[in-house]
Amino acid sequence: MDKIAVIGLGYVGLPLAHAFSSKYKVIGFDIAQWRIDELSEGHDRTLELSDDQVQEAIDNGMVFTNKIEVIEDCNIYIVTVPTPIDKHKKPDLTPLIKASETIGKVLKKDDIVIYESTVYPGATEEECVPVLERESGLKFNEDFYCGYSPERINPGDKEHTVTKILKVTSGSTPEIGKRVDALYASIITAGTHLAPTIKVAEAAKVIENSQRDINIAFVNELSMIFNRLGIDTNAVLEAAGTKWNFLPFKPGLVGGHCIGVDPYYLTHKAQEVGYNPEIILAGRRLNDNMGIYVANQVIKLMIKKGQTIEGAKVLVLGITFKENCPDIRNSRVIDVIRELQDFGCEVDVSDYWADKEEVKREYGLDMVENPDFSEYSAIVLAVAHDKYKALDFSKSGERVIYDIKSTLDDSISDGRL
Repeated sequence: MDKIAVIGLGYVGLPLAHAFSSKYKVIGFDIAQWRIDELSEGHDRTLELSDDQVQEAIDNGMVFTNKIEVIEDCNIYIVTVPTPIDKHKKPDLTPLIKASETIGKVLKKDDIVIYESTVYPGATEEECVPVLERESGLKFNEDFYCGYSPERINPGDKEHTVTKILKVTSGSTPEIGKRVDALYASIITAGTHLAPTIKVAEAAKVIENSQRDINIAFVNELSMIFNRLGIDTNAVLEAAGTKWNFLPFKPGLVGGHCIGVDPYYLTHKAQEVGYNPEIILAGRRLNDNMGIYVANQVIKLMIKKGQTIEGAKVLVLGITFKENCPDIRNSRVIDVIRELQDFGCEVDVSDYWADKEEVKREYGLDMVENPDFSEYSAIVLAVAHDKYKALDFSKSGERVIYDIKSTLDDSISDGRL
């Protein structure tokens, strides 16, 4: 019977560990002591698992730890750590390398290391395998093996959970590929797809989000064009959507740990081999500037209503990167906030999903609870949390209401993407 160690217990690793715990002995490993303590007490602050589900995993025998000796008798190691970008928008493989160093210290003959973190094609074998070999003293594809099965978790989505999403799998040899595929097939009810090589699986993952990024950039650009033409973008998309093969993308801020990051992994590798991507980087540039565009639209609307911008109070509702989810990683709402502040506005932020301490630590912002709308010259509805749809956004005086996600009625909002 395989014994599995899941390295990294965030939005990806914890649900995966929970799923495997129903059939296997699982050890959940994370370097953060607070995360281990929290999960051991039966609570997941990311809300990907309910308290009952965390307790279910514990009842199944799952152990949470940050001690390397606890995972040394495992024979399968699954890496689910973040793969962010640095301030220069270059891949930051530090978490991946450190996780590989940890595993290398306990790696044994015939063990399998499976990576789920999103990377550029070739990263597993070119960056991670040498670390495993160095730390363990073992030889790749003779003493130990690797696999790659890209994560497809959608944070906050309670319908498309880990076992209900078809899983791409791969292995460093054909035989290991079949074994990795069988491992995942034992818990993934949606089925699996065995890719011929690790590089193919890596490439498949990174283009999934790059494709979405480009499509969203296209409709964001349409929104800018139609705004100048005085045309309702949503009405245009609704009309075009009556054709059976029209893709239903909508304009908006593009953040989070995947779509706003993954294209840079692909373009990094492309530039490394001498190709300068044009479409992918053009889409990234456009999406990266959408927060600034939104802030400028808000300021223009405030000026039209005769408001003084310097010192004006603006309320931003929502700081998470998507609706009904506490994840604030790489949220592009911060771009709207910073641009409004640069104009001289006093910006308050409120979000009942986000953790106050995390927002303070990540963005240096003190959130407000139950804000009084009457105090603000403008309100920006940045994230379409369900609760916000029931709020009274009725116009009062010269206040500007800007709806980034187009969730409010036309009679209420002054502007939207």
